[in-house]
Amino acid sequence: MPIWNNYGMGRRHFMQHMATAAATIPAMNFLSHVQANSSTVKANNKACILMWMSGGPPTIDIWDLKPGSKNGGEFKPIDTAAPGVQISEHMPETAKVFDNLNVVRSMSTREADHGRGRYYMHTGYVPNPTVTHPTFGSVVSYEIGRHRKALEIPSFVSIGGGSGQAGFLGMAHAPFVVGSDGQIRNAPSQEAKDRLPNRLDMLAAVESNFIKSQRGELPQAHKDVYANAVNLMTSRQMAAFNVNKADAALGLEAESDATKAMYNMPAGGGGMGMGGGNGFGQSLLLARRLVQVGVPFVEVDLGGWDLHNDVFNTLKNQRLPVLDRGISALVTDLKQRNMLDDVTIVWMGEFGRTPRINQNTGRDHWAASWSTMIGGGGLKNGQAIGATDADGTRVADNSKAYLPGDIWATVAHAMGIPLETVHTSKRGRPMKLANGGSPIQELIG
Repeated sequence: MPIWNNYGMGRRHFMQHMATAAATIPAMNFLSHVQANSSTVKANNKACILMWMSGGPPTIDIWDLKPGSKNGGEFKPIDTAAPGVQISEHMPETAKVFDNLNVVRSMSTREADHGRGRYYMHTGYVPNPTVTHPTFGSVVSYEIGRHRKALEIPSFVSIGGGSGQAGFLGMAHAPFVVGSDGQIRNAPSQEAKDRLPNRLDMLAAVESNFIKSQRGELPQAHKDVYANAVNLMTSRQMAAFNVNKADAALGLEAESDATKAMYNMPAGGGGMGMGGGNGFGQSLLLARRLVQVGVPFVEVDLGGWDLHNDVFNTLKNQRLPVLDRGISALVTDLKQRNMLDDVTIVWMGEFGRTPRINQNTGRDHWAASWSTMIGGGGLKNGQAIGATDADGTRVADNSKAYLPGDIWATVAHAMGIPLETVHTSKRGRPMKLANGGSPIQELIG
């Protein structure tokens, strides 16, 4: 039985989502709103891109190498652009931009099961049978997205995989799931779009008759729901989901071959461009376009990290080349567009992997001492925070251990979400933001 039984928003939940959103996101003309509120929009352009590594990556081979230890494995550390910080030799492009990033090496979480670890890292809370806590993207959607009245597309987008539930915050803040190519599941065909105006005229006639019959509030509510659905389907902001579309008024351009090449996509921009056909580079480029038009939280999934077998060959030849190119491209692209200080980048999985190498030349689940990466967002970047011991088996004696709530509290600080925020569950229980976690002081000053 999965911890979360709903991974994102599909068609069956779409109308429920729009019904909830109808109360807070009225249909409006995006351009006129931006022109009238340009200063407000400029002041509220904070965003977060979460790179989620499904399966639990071996961070001891990526961010916290142990040369000379029996647990150190086959890889060597290399210097980065951040003085004194070293990472894996198979992350050379990321090393060049690491002055914009940080590694937190002293994560210590107690959940080494995939489902429970995924829940804990996304919400800051351990699973509880009496309540479904919101994934942090839903928290951002609730705290920031619903106030961006110019935003006509969902304020929490998950690319390539589901991210959990909105829990007690409501379906309006659930992740809107799309493929790595920006395709929306069950989206209408071109023929259906062409027939939409006539169908809407027929619907309007029926709805008007029902509203005039004075049968309560439901007919008007039904009309509002469909108005919001149409607003989404016809919004110019939907261009953000297609890397080959442009809209100068939104600051969007059809992505050049040079940009696609930076993300290691094929020049034509079609489909799955990254190694192994996973589309990670295209997903990150799509994430940049989405935050560019105002989406405050985007999650990008890259799976394949459950490396109980043949860990070093898989990392060297498959996972790390994909990861290295993607991170480097995203940081470089955001920096070139003067967006990096407003976009917090987070990299994490559900746990790390054992320092001990098993008999299958793999590493198993490990939550006691591992690493996450966080950067951009106006943080004090270019640091290694915390440490593990010489063999990587535990957090070092002189180092503070960090929990997922501390990572999300740091993100909240960077995005301007008050840390004293308290939500209320459907049973009336107060729920602290990020489970009361504290921002990492070295990163916020």
